[in-house]
Amino acid sequence: MKLQVLGLFAGGVQPMPGDGRPTAILKQPVSGRVAVGREGLQGDRQADRRVHGGPEKALHHYPQENLQRLAEAFPDIASQLQAGALGENISTRGADESAVCIGDVFALGTARVQLCQPRTPCWKIEARHGIEGMTRYIAERGICGWYYRVLAPGEVQNGDDLELIERAAAPISLRQFWDAVGLHRPSIERLTQLIDTPALNEQWRTRLVQRRGWLIQQLG
Repeated sequence: MKLQVLGLFAGGVQPMPGDGRPTAILKQPVSGRVAVGREGLQGDRQADRRVHGGPEKALHHYPQENLQRLAEAFPDIASQLQAGALGENISTRGADESAVCIGDVFALGTARVQLCQPRTPCWKIEARHGIEGMTRYIAERGICGWYYRVLAPGEVQNGDDLELIERAAAPISLRQFWDAVGLHRPSIERLTQLIDTPALNEQWRTRLVQRRGWLIQQLG
């Protein structure tokens, strides 16, 4: 799989329009070569470090295919739903959650990054675009985008390739992940598969272990 980077976005913390609470979702396009470090693109910031940013959420990738789905579902704000609209750092076309897998390693320019978890959408999406129901729509359909950890720092610019260079022997796509997690009572076997997936973020692993334990208790 080889995708072209169509947009790179970064930004600082500023007040949410009409709300005033601090946010970093209002990212701006980046031009020229930009450094990719362990915590993401040079110059990028997060307002609430409890739930955003850090090495396990260094880069947020949101494909343009998902933006198109949102534009169709929310036509009143379709013109707003351009690349960068959800606070993502990377925009591409050609692959969505069905095509990428947990643990995938990509060459991003001269950097190396690994897909380690899906994004969990938050209230700031609706606050930015002034419409209710979008966060729930995104979450229910598992069109949340995903996060990378940075394995090897480097540089990237618009037009560079995002190329898959390594995939697990028994890969689980993000679509399969969301399909399993979204079930009221997923099978113990499926949860165990997810838990054992190499490179999965540890917080997600802990949540799945807890859920498996609860289900085992219910079955017992």
